[in-house]
Amino acid sequence: MNPHRTTDRAIAKLPNIRRQQVSAWLSCAALAVWLAAAPTAQAADEPATAAKAAKPTQVIKKHRAKPARKKAHVRSDSEPDVVTYGHRDDVMRFGAEVAARQGLDVAWVQAALAQSRYVPSVARLIMPPPAGTAKNWAAYRERFIEPRRIAAGVAFWQANERWLAQAEQVYGVPGEIVVGIVGVETLYGQHMGGYRVIDALATLSFDFPPGRKDRSAFFKDELEQWLVLSHREGQDPVLLKGSYAGALGLPQFMPSSVIKYAVDFDGDGHIDLHTNGADVIGSVAHYLAEFGWQRGLPTHLEVAAPTDTSARAELLAPDILPSFTAQQFIEHGAVFGSEAELARIGGPSGATRLALVELQNGDAAPSHVAGTANFYAITRYNWSSYYAMAVIELGAAVRRAR
Repeated sequence: MNPHRTTDRAIAKLPNIRRQQVSAWLSCAALAVWLAAAPTAQAADEPATAAKAAKPTQVIKKHRAKPARKKAHVRSDSEPDVVTYGHRDDVMRFGAEVAARQGLDVAWVQAALAQSRYVPSVARLIMPPPAGTAKNWAAYRERFIEPRRIAAGVAFWQANERWLAQAEQVYGVPGEIVVGIVGVETLYGQHMGGYRVIDALATLSFDFPPGRKDRSAFFKDELEQWLVLSHREGQDPVLLKGSYAGALGLPQFMPSSVIKYAVDFDGDGHIDLHTNGADVIGSVAHYLAEFGWQRGLPTHLEVAAPTDTSARAELLAPDILPSFTAQQFIEHGAVFGSEAELARIGGPSGATRLALVELQNGDAAPSHVAGTANFYAITRYNWSSYYAMAVIELGAAVRRAR
């Protein structure tokens, strides 16, 4: 569900890693903004930034409470198996401050927060995956470029062809990129998350687990934006479900990203990222455009990295930020796949900046591509080169299968 920097250290884990634990490192849109070290690699049947899917009205399962700070929690008399935040003074003060800042009714805000619950699995899933596992692009790729996801992508494309074409016309983002993102994030809506948004955000706001950099301030901001968004849309902030990190809908936007980037693409007067393909497509394309997508520019070029280790290291130093021209690549010893590919960015003398992107393959030799500004724009959705390549290749596979 937005949001959300996933570094390459936390991605492309081998298949034996727990799917939800791996997915904790691929966040959605706004989650990429703060996860300077965070959605995440997604398993083949899970969203990149969310837990397993559930319809928004489905009743949440109760969790046996194992709070990180037991003395700070109060058990609900009516729900003995659930730890609620209703009697925490700091939570009620937060609610009063939100109400004052946003012009909301304080009783409404505090009543919503009083129903929020501490969820132990949320605190567990936000933690980094185990260290020391070799990154493996080939294994990571297999989780996404597979028959079930491709078939679902074809159906999504066919059902929304009009809106994909319109989004490309308005924002310059090809349909296959939008299709790739929605497919990686939620398998086209099949896995939008099973946690109440308010529970996920409250848990990470008021009981962010120790053991990693404290991001509770980010989640408090998102919780505030969730209350604002719920009030604006006239919806009960307690009912809707999303990912363990509070990401929403098919594109897994965080609440702040819904407010900033979601669009009413079909003009029906309402933004719906859960069931309305037009709004989903328009919002994803708008997000990418806001983060620098350039119309007509390819996402990447095939390239062989320099064999000289120092030259290769120099090209790799800026990571995925496009910093070198094609001519500078050549001068460092890189070899592009073809003249035709180079022509797409104006040839060796063109001004287009590129990044040497390295995708490790376990014990095998790494793969490399030359990423453009559009490759970089995809990583603003989720800060990971592995994620970006999965999006690109899934979208291309769906386009070919149509």
